[in-house]
Amino acid sequence: MTAGAAAEARPDATQPRPDRRAEPRRRRGWLIVARKELADHLVSARFVILLLVLGAATLVPIYLASDAIRDVASRLTDIRGAFLLLFLLTPSDSPVPNVLTFVAIVAPLLGVAFAFDAINSERSDGTLPRLLSQPIYRDDVINGKFAAGLAVIALVMFAVFAIISGFGLFRLGIVPSADDVVRLLAWYLITVVWVGLWLAIGLVLSVSMRRAANAALAGFGLWIAIAIFGRLVVEAIAGVIAPVASAGSLEEFLGLTGLSETIQRILPLTLYQEASAVLLRPDVTTVTTPATIDQYEQLGQQIQGQYLAFDQSALLIWPHVVALVAMTAVCFAAAYIWFMRQEVRA
Repeated sequence: MTAGAAAEARPDATQPRPDRRAEPRRRRGWLIVARKELADHLVSARFVILLLVLGAATLVPIYLASDAIRDVASRLTDIRGAFLLLFLLTPSDSPVPNVLTFVAIVAPLLGVAFAFDAINSERSDGTLPRLLSQPIYRDDVINGKFAAGLAVIALVMFAVFAIISGFGLFRLGIVPSADDVVRLLAWYLITVVWVGLWLAIGLVLSVSMRRAANAALAGFGLWIAIAIFGRLVVEAIAGVIAPVASAGSLEEFLGLTGLSETIQRILPLTLYQEASAVLLRPDVTTVTTPATIDQYEQLGQQIQGQYLAFDQSALLIWPHVVALVAMTAVCFAAAYIWFMRQEVRA
């Protein structure tokens, strides 16, 4: 190549180069799917029904326990935690559980309801091949559906928490402190993670089962098994592995009790309830039985009525939160891998 040809081949430094930053960014596919799914969820009948059911299920115990909450709040010398009594107290002569128990048992229905037909309904309607023929990646479909379901769950739980808080403010005249607000926000986030776990479970069922009816029955059956019979089964297993009643000494009793509690924490419902109790009750200073006699004596020497700061309570429940997030991630990863390996035919 001659010198003249080489000079012509080189780009002219005086010519302006095209600005790549001026090019419009390509919109992420999962955001498009999530926005469409979110719009469909918000106008669906299941959204309205579940919001009304969950709202009524949480307002009933508050209304029944309003007199008890007002009486207890008026006798408290320390206002910390007074507002949180809305979610904990219930009349002693009433079979209706408190708000925490209702949320722990009923809220998972949101996750199952918004995910059991996320994929198999697209497949049965014949719209999944057409959806995947669009200029989006295949994983954008499942990512967008999970993000939309999680957004709806967060919106529903925020509405329920806002209704309960408004009832406490206007009906009972209880004003939350700054620590109460922080604890309530932390409990809201943990509740979203708890329901998100069931959303991921419902997504696994939707991917693995062809019919939406079968996925719904499996999801609700699993919910009943864990919410009603799960604790009984886990306690029976713990009683066989760690028979606390057969302990001969105090040290052996403490060791078997700690092992029994560890086995019971295999159940995600136990993790959520323990973490919620620590956040909603600042006077809870531990979630485990002391492992040694020295720790047992130190626990007995603690001042009654001592309140923990939020950061100290967060340290207590940090393993519970990590376990719930890990379970959610595992279930979503299972649904993701299963969906990516499935064959989609037009």
